[in-house]
Amino acid sequence: MRKILFLFCGRKSDRIKGLLWQEDGYLLLYKRLSCGRFRWPRDKNEVLELSEQQLRWLLDGLSITQKTSIKQASKRSENTLYKA
Repeated sequence: MRKILFLFCGRKSDRIKGLLWQEDGYLLLYKRLSCGRFRWPRDKNEVLELSEQQLRWLLDGLSITQKTSIKQASKRSENTLYKA
């Protein structure tokens, strides 16, 4: 079964509540920022489905639409030699 998390944010945008369905009922989650505000949609046109990475960004107080990201490093061959 796919896990679905519903998030809600009040007018102050400094706290988020979440509802996560588990096998025997809902789990209520709550996070409050001591400084700053969550970047939260203000109307229905801005509502969207988040990836796990975007959720982590949101909970860390970051924008869910990052302009750039660091590319994942590729594994190099052990036979690769570097010249000094």
